[in-house]
Amino acid sequence: MASAPSSTPSAHSSGRPRDAAGADGIHLPDTARDLVKILVAGPFGVGKTTLIDSVSEIRPLHTEEHLSEASATVDDLAGVRDKASTTVAIDFGRLSLPGGVVLYLFGTPGQERFRALWDDIAYGALGALVLVDSRRLDASFDVLGLVEDSGLPYAVAFNDFPDAPRNHGPEQLRRALDLEPGTPMVTCDARDTNSSIDALLALVDHLITRDPLEAR
Repeated sequence: MASAPSSTPSAHSSGRPRDAAGADGIHLPDTARDLVKILVAGPFGVGKTTLIDSVSEIRPLHTEEHLSEASATVDDLAGVRDKASTTVAIDFGRLSLPGGVVLYLFGTPGQERFRALWDDIAYGALGALVLVDSRRLDASFDVLGLVEDSGLPYAVAFNDFPDAPRNHGPEQLRRALDLEPGTPMVTCDARDTNSSIDALLALVDHLITRDPLEAR
């Protein structure tokens, strides 16, 4: 693979591949070969910050601010009334995978008012993991449109909220989001390290399948 220049509480499990990182957990491991920029995208409150927290082998960088009364007039809080803060620039984390692949994870803001940042954040990315909340599918349409307009290959991960509806099958959800047949679609729990890594691996496998010549 070629090189490239929260709404729920975070819970770190013992499955995090700490030993894949440098001994101090900060420096890149000596085996690092391919550095890959990945976007973690999705609507406001879908769990992007939580997912990056759960998988990052370094202390994640967050640019969060508390929600204010003023922001309530421009941010749609439907379905996320308990959310008290929001990302205003990026989240950043790093995850080392077997085979020398290192993912640089950039979480994007989910609100329409931060759309102007999109091109800068997306520059140099090889793909995107789009988190979706099945309780409010319509909130994902704008983000999916941005990802598709940018030409980035992507995978969709439904964040498994406790009160998410269980009466929709995979094909119904795929049709509701108008996904291409080859677009990976998985379910994950953004709070769980192994579950979140599995979602990222679904994206990585998709990137390798699309462009195997770069997977070297």
